[in-house]
Amino acid sequence: MTATEPAADELIARAAALRPLLARNAPQGDADRRIADESIDALAEAGLFKITVPRRFGGHEVDIRTKIEVSAAVAEGDGAAGWIVALVNVCHWMVGLLHDQAQQDIFGADPEARVCGVLAPSPMTRRVDGGLVVSGRWPWASGSLHSTWCLVGALDRDAQGAITGPVLAFAPTSELAVEDTWFVAGMKGTGSNTLVAEEVFVPDHRLLPMVRAIGNEYPTEHTGEALYRSSFIPVLAIILVGPLLGLARAARDLVVAKAPDRAISLTSFEHQTDSVAFQVEVARAAMMADTAYLHAMRSADVIDDAARRGEKLDYATRARVRADTGWAGEMARLAIDRFVSAHGASSFADVNPMQRIWRDANTAGRHAVVNPSVNLEVYGKALLGVDNDVTDLV
Repeated sequence: MTATEPAADELIARAAALRPLLARNAPQGDADRRIADESIDALAEAGLFKITVPRRFGGHEVDIRTKIEVSAAVAEGDGAAGWIVALVNVCHWMVGLLHDQAQQDIFGADPEARVCGVLAPSPMTRRVDGGLVVSGRWPWASGSLHSTWCLVGALDRDAQGAITGPVLAFAPTSELAVEDTWFVAGMKGTGSNTLVAEEVFVPDHRLLPMVRAIGNEYPTEHTGEALYRSSFIPVLAIILVGPLLGLARAARDLVVAKAPDRAISLTSFEHQTDSVAFQVEVARAAMMADTAYLHAMRSADVIDDAARRGEKLDYATRARVRADTGWAGEMARLAIDRFVSAHGASSFADVNPMQRIWRDANTAGRHAVVNPSVNLEVYGKALLGVDNDVTDLV
């Protein structure tokens, strides 16, 4: 860290300071199905889209723990904004894994570039001299409304057309179309629309081979940068929990702030705080939120420690990170459910932020990589020495 570079605590504090503005704009973002420009501009001005950009390009290059903390702090004000910060920054981290030429194409040409992405591979590809021509449709591209670059999954091929494996292909968003398809119950503001490509050429230096990446083999020549030695799938998984942690804290704070002035309907309690049952329910919910946080940070610290030492995480630990991701996500959602029940039926009034918190958490918490059942099965197989036939994304 240089003398002028903000410390992790300062970046987290910047995110927390934006909570009032983000909360004020969140209802409009929910209605418009895109984050308010004022919020996006404030996040950019605070440097929160650059937390995983290499320092070589004016970024902050923070560790994974700080990345999660920042997205959680943003989500306390607006869950959708927290999700965008989490997803855009993990795409920026993946840029840092690429060949230097690709990094120069993106952040060298524009230090303020923002990147969105979808990993699911399209088979509509053909190999040409110097690269891959990619076509396809990629739904759920969070941040696509505010990004200048994107990464999309594709199947690479040899000169004879045979598939050689999945890759991530990085291209300017201007070379694709963004189709308005994001009509959902929660996380509406993320604008996670569909990217559409028709015969987009992606040069070889902007392709990231997935199989090698899963094995922690990255093209970057800048091997001294610890952040870009972090384990691939563990990073992509655990960062999804950050916004859920922030939403759980937002639910807790709302319930605690309102409790002294709220009665419990159809009871003798004029103040929720007078009820022992209410006190216990709030405590249970808070402990569940804490459990989510502790599991998330255990994984973040394991990832960061290994990256600093230049070591690869073993398979069992990577499987445990998948389990931590599912467990933390589920605990955060269940905590929010309890807070909603404690707060009362008025949680679902349109004017009450609690209903948006609940909707956002229950949408984000269903991301495929956060699925607790799949993640526990992966970890259980690892513990028992049973072959994993569920997913290669470990």
